[in-house]
Amino acid sequence: MKRRPTLLIVGCGDVGLRVLRQLQQSRLLRAGPNSQGLRVLALTSNPQRLGELRAAGATPLLGNLDDPTTLGRLSGLADSVLHLAPPPLQGRTDPRTRVLLQVLSRRAAPARFVYMSTTGVYGDCQGQWVSESRPVNPQTDRARRRVDAEQAVRAWARRTGTVATLLRVPGIYAPDREGGDPRDRVRRRTPSLVPEEDGYTNHIHADDLARIVLAALHHGAPLRAYNTSDDGLLRTGDHYDHVADLCGLPRPARITWAQAREQLSPMQLSFWGESRRLVNRRMKAELGVRLRYPTVERALEALPAGRAA
Repeated sequence: MKRRPTLLIVGCGDVGLRVLRQLQQSRLLRAGPNSQGLRVLALTSNPQRLGELRAAGATPLLGNLDDPTTLGRLSGLADSVLHLAPPPLQGRTDPRTRVLLQVLSRRAAPARFVYMSTTGVYGDCQGQWVSESRPVNPQTDRARRRVDAEQAVRAWARRTGTVATLLRVPGIYAPDREGGDPRDRVRRRTPSLVPEEDGYTNHIHADDLARIVLAALHHGAPLRAYNTSDDGLLRTGDHYDHVADLCGLPRPARITWAQAREQLSPMQLSFWGESRRLVNRRMKAELGVRLRYPTVERALEALPAGRAA
């Protein structure tokens, strides 16, 4: 009997759940042992999430990328793999990705592999336009870990023949995403930089990202990187001014870099210290993606009456 096509999602958090929702809406995800539809496996290290993943249409697997002994079941299990799990919070390398690739190599490697990276690999570009051909220049350990993972994926794909695709993702947002609602920052009255010191910001709606992930599974070119940004071209302060206006809230105060160093955390400052304008033509042309939410403002305007506030 021919095996059902199988997709493994590693790190099935918010974006992974949205991928499952997209698959259900397209009727590609079918339940039942006799179904001919796509079978989806979801790796989680949290036993409390097993029910949630089953309800979303996936078969949950318990395993921890920090403990290779728990990952033996993954080898030879899937035709395609979505690697959405983040690196560790410390260090300059990503041992989790390297362990995953080692496990997947024990038997027949998957035909396709999509890794969700970050646009932070480019470093500070001082507001310049940035395409995927720009050399990486990570300036934080967080970005260095992602570059390490990208390099590991590329080397592994060359050895195994797997079609591996890299998605370089900016800030992920959605009004219903925990920690990713752009209105929350305005509600907290987090300040922005004064215009003459401000940099550009880049975003992607979580639902659009889920659609991009699936497009990359089908159309991503081997060893190809894609900027997965929307069409927004605003500086950070102007962006949050627009969000405030749509929410009917006061615009955030503007402060200087000197004041920011006194008021904000090192993590916040690291994001503010990088400015770039992302070119997303490759994503649209090669993956065939049409953004449902081309800007954050359009996403907020699309909310039901009264919800934007």
